[in-house]
Amino acid sequence: MGDSKQKTRVVIAGGGTAGWVTAAMLSAQLNKLVDITLVESDQIGTVGVGEATIPTHRRFHELIGADEVEFMRAARATFKLGISFENWGGLGDKYIHSFGTCGKPTWMADFHHLWLQARSEGFGGDLNDYCLELRAAEADRFAKSDQLNINYAYHLDASLYAGYLRGLSERRGVRRIEGKFVDVLQNPETGFIEGLKMESGDLVEGDLFVDCTGFRAALIEKTLDVGYDDWSHWLPMNSAFAVQTKLSGDMPPYTRSIARQAGWQWRIPLQHRVGNGHVFCSDYISDDEARDTLMKSLDGEPLFEPRVIRFLTGRRKKMWEKNCIALGLSSGFLEPLESTSIHLFQIAATRLVQMFPFSGFNQSLIDRFNQMADEEFESIRDFIILHYVLTERDDTPFWRDRQTLDIPDTLKERIALYRENAFVYQGEADLFRVESWLQVMRGQRLESEGYHRAGQLMETSKLKASLEGLSGRIKAAVAQMPTHEEFISRYCAVQSD
Repeated sequence: MGDSKQKTRVVIAGGGTAGWVTAAMLSAQLNKLVDITLVESDQIGTVGVGEATIPTHRRFHELIGADEVEFMRAARATFKLGISFENWGGLGDKYIHSFGTCGKPTWMADFHHLWLQARSEGFGGDLNDYCLELRAAEADRFAKSDQLNINYAYHLDASLYAGYLRGLSERRGVRRIEGKFVDVLQNPETGFIEGLKMESGDLVEGDLFVDCTGFRAALIEKTLDVGYDDWSHWLPMNSAFAVQTKLSGDMPPYTRSIARQAGWQWRIPLQHRVGNGHVFCSDYISDDEARDTLMKSLDGEPLFEPRVIRFLTGRRKKMWEKNCIALGLSSGFLEPLESTSIHLFQIAATRLVQMFPFSGFNQSLIDRFNQMADEEFESIRDFIILHYVLTERDDTPFWRDRQTLDIPDTLKERIALYRENAFVYQGEADLFRVESWLQVMRGQRLESEGYHRAGQLMETSKLKASLEGLSGRIKAAVAQMPTHEEFISRYCAVQSD
């Protein structure tokens, strides 16, 4: 890319959360080495439904130098300890997939094996008694301090968040160009992208192009034609209605995911409103029915008419091709059941910093980047499929069909390992930890036939005292916490004029 002392010109095509996540990360970490231009048009709307996050968001903020209180006020954010899943295993069922750890594992076996031993001997209570975040979520309580080790994420307003990241980025020298580009110029010999021709006639040239154009995938697909892996045979959701409502009722520190006739509904509490949506498969339900299902179940007054979003679950065959990297919805789409959308933006931007092509666009680097992205997408895909295939619901054709899915072999292996041995693992490419797999499997009634006998190596009285002490400390800690709403009001609430 020319003189080693010359800055690499990075052009980000598209704004929204994905574009400004990329700009914020590159400007925070590589500012002396890159020159960043972001092209976006106020006339082009963003999908903007990714309002729930996972705990990796906090690490991303450390890397970009974001102040938590400042960010939460700017994005009207609240805290999130997990997701409440309702009607998934069966009608009337409810469980929480929390961000917490369960008990204390040993090097020999995870904690739940010790608990299973205790349960076989008639004590030990509920496994949830050993997870601080889960019990705090159930009680609608939250607190954070140097003395309290609690794992959490955020609910946020995606549009306000993009604006906050824009402010950080522009203060670090990122240049924003307002307008639409009407053509993508390529080198006639190599096919590499050389510039974006603007509607105004201007040309925005660069060395590396990041496609943040959303579902349009204007660079990676329309220009470079990399192809798409369609996963709708596993995850057939293809539509969603989204609407915001006025604040009404409680402000729980968790996302609600409520299974419906042919899909599921989300409810995300923010400081100034509530985000709602209904993800569904149009093969089983009409748009009118899906809209009515959402509107009839809202807790507050809608702030506008719901809008429909169409999508196809899957991923690009290549996230990085030539001198273009797809980041955000242009790289693929997994339904937001486990709030992974913004994480995928952030981890891709972080990986780009780690694997930046300072030595040129060599294929070994590109292949490794693509391999890591593929493995991560596949792992999250399997985790989402897990929620559907474990259902016992047979009340509608949609749910009956979920039970007979021919799932990926990687997921078949995980389910068999747990059913037969209570064995759960987090692989190198896995985003979700042991506790995540465990809480969803158990929450949807998957019982294990066997378990590790490490608990038998302890005296029963010692095991019993250890479990009672651990659950007692968690119960006491939760009792001392303020409500989530009380903590928000004194920590990061937006002051009214």
